Amino acid sequence: MHGAGNDFVILDARQAELPPITPQGARWLADRNLGVGAEQIIRLEPTAEADVFMRILNPDGSEAGACGNATRCVARIIFDETGRDHAVVQTISGLLPVRATADGLIEADMGPARLGWAEVPLAQAMDTLHLPLAGDPAACSMGNPHATFFVADLAGVDVAGRGPVLERDALFPDRANIGFAQILGPEEIRLVMWERGAGMTMACGSGACATLVNAHRRGLTGRRARVHLPGGTLTITWREDGHVLMEGPTALSFLGELDGARLVAA
Repeated sequence: MHGAGNDFVILDARQAELPPITPQGARWLADRNLGVGAEQIIRLEPTAEADVFMRILNPDGSEAGACGNATRCVARIIFDETGRDHAVVQTISGLLPVRATADGLIEADMGPARLGWAEVPLAQAMDTLHLPLAGDPAACSMGNPHATFFVADLAGVDVAGRGPVLERDALFPDRANIGFAQILGPEEIRLVMWERGAGMTMACGSGACATLVNAHRRGLTGRRARVHLPGGTLTITWREDGHVLMEGPTALSFLGELDGARLVAA
């Protein structure tokens, strides 16, 4: 499935037992030539606290705490199975309410933006609105760490070159997702993301949320904006209570079966 071009292999372990996925298995699944191809791997698991537990793996086998586009894709599965228009998806970062909107899109409540330096986390105490890095980024957490660089023109940014270096800067003890944002107006943003453990992506839901939050904190936008990513557009709202809502499309690309032995290959 994909949300705005952000694509996932979704494995369903709610009824049938599936083996744990090794880092080598994750790399195989994510490989677009040798495996299936995806920006992240999602494993659905049973839980008593929500409609489904969503485990998120990056292509390098590391585990992610949040993924907004995957949350909306998983919500579509639940809605199609149950006929309902609302559900709750659980991740290692918490519970995420989701609902179908009137125009066929899905909205996920990504929870509150975390603005403290220790919540991001950063390596030491500092103002998260202005990090001591070239380009003066702002940082926040949406269940995973984000740093947003505001630029005049995205066309002049070497995202593939700067992204992996910034992701692993010593300022980010857990590494970070790196966003480069161009403000088009008070309700319009263009965004390109470098995701930790995944690289450049067509879209990043939590990155779009973090970008809107950081843009509003800088006085660049209102509390609601359309965020245009290479794969599509997401509408982000930062409510007065601190919660961030993300609305956007979902799509099923195909269904299939995999050889489970490849998932645990060493």
